[in-house]
Amino acid sequence: MSPKSLSILPVCAAIILSSCGASKESAKKLDSANAQISSLQTENSQLQTTVTDLKKQVTDLSTQNTNVNNQFASYKKQCDANAQELKQVNAVLEEFHQNVATLIEKLQAAEAKFQDKGIEVYSENGVVFVDMKDNLLYKSGSAALSPQGKEALSNLASVLNEFPKLKVTVVGNTDTMHVKGVKDNWSLSTERANGVVRVLSKDYNVDPVRLTAAGKSKFNPIADNSTAEGRAKNRRTEIVLNPDWERIWETVKSEK
Repeated sequence: MSPKSLSILPVCAAIILSSCGASKESAKKLDSANAQISSLQTENSQLQTTVTDLKKQVTDLSTQNTNVNNQFASYKKQCDANAQELKQVNAVLEEFHQNVATLIEKLQAAEAKFQDKGIEVYSENGVVFVDMKDNLLYKSGSAALSPQGKEALSNLASVLNEFPKLKVTVVGNTDTMHVKGVKDNWSLSTERANGVVRVLSKDYNVDPVRLTAAGKSKFNPIADNSTAEGRAKNRRTEIVLNPDWERIWETVKSEK
């Protein structure tokens, strides 16, 4: 080999070594870039999964929101209906209370003649009571009505017929003393109530459908039966005027 050829060998060797170093550096850069690409792909996949989950949550929340809005609308509709019904009920009750006040005024006016003879008109919880003592209505120890008793019932009937929706319950009450010739106080109290009902319906045209007769005997005292004064108070006939709540409710429902 000539001296010239020998001088070229180191140069070639340097070129070859330089090329090998560059390839290794490029391979390292390529590996790094591939690693970054893989990492980014992983992150992108995770982000896509997160986006999918978020979209599902949004869809679920939208569905829940729709359901809540529908429930609220239904609740509001029901509340409005209840409010309207309550308004109607209050209007009917207000009319009823006005009628009760008018009824009491008319009864007191009709029975003014007998107010100092054992008749009392009063109201409790929307129910009107007309209490008549036995010495006003009946002959002593008897279920037979006296003339002034019939007059008092005639005055009562004239008012009752102005208020056809009122139910009328006639309750006979006695003291603890037994009346000679009468089976027992149950019989006396019941027959006295029956007598009042008969006169109201047959003589004074009060609709018998509205009338109920009952006897409480000695078991509904309002005073002490050990005294003559107390026994006199207990011998009474209560005429209870009660609103027909079923008709009132039907009126409310018919106005809806």
